[in-house]
Amino acid sequence: MAAEIAQAAFQTALAIEGARSLAAIQDAVRAFGGRLGYDRFVLFSASPAQDGVIERIYWVEGNWFASGVSADAETYVRHCPMTRHVLEKRESFFWTKTAGKKGELYRVVRMPQGQGIHGLQVPVFGPLGLEGAMSLGGERIDASPQARLALTLLAETAFFAARSMLELSLDGEIGALSDREREVLAWTAAGRRQVEIAATLGLSERTVENHLRRIRKRLGVATTAHAIRVAIRNGEIAA
Repeated sequence: MAAEIAQAAFQTALAIEGARSLAAIQDAVRAFGGRLGYDRFVLFSASPAQDGVIERIYWVEGNWFASGVSADAETYVRHCPMTRHVLEKRESFFWTKTAGKKGELYRVVRMPQGQGIHGLQVPVFGPLGLEGAMSLGGERIDASPQARLALTLLAETAFFAARSMLELSLDGEIGALSDREREVLAWTAAGRRQVEIAATLGLSERTVENHLRRIRKRLGVATTAHAIRVAIRNGEIAA
């Protein structure tokens, strides 16, 4: 059984790396996870600098909150407390959710068992530290060491493949900063305040703010911190 899981995971990882769309990545993960009892999936980019950890959700699917309706990104972020645990863990971990008198109770566990929704959370690390995570859940999951290692491989592969498609696009719209925008963002990454950047570059504070707004839009992100991370990954500014 262990050999079968390992072989299937390897083939699925190859399929994910060769995928040409997010839907193809989802199909591959869904098919493999389904064999092990997982039917709920969340894949997102993350940053320790973010108050809510999550920067951008790439994929959320399944009945996460026992409502009978698939959760959307906003609902998942608002209701799931497990995302904070990726800041405390260096490797994948199991969790379980049960219904109690005071509502839903989430716990990190060594081995999920009993009734409720159980799952695996996989933090994904890169050159900048924590860069993303994937959570997979179900009511009757395979929580064996073989399944954990296989799903960890697929989660990491899926994250980098999805991020490449969604954030590191080379279509000319994302990542193509002007020289001035790179200057402004580089100074911001170095910890300079807008008033200091304005004085250094001979600009008004309003102009600096406008540059940062255009940078966020051009890179397809919501925060300046996220823009810095994407620009570093794209080679637009130095780390």
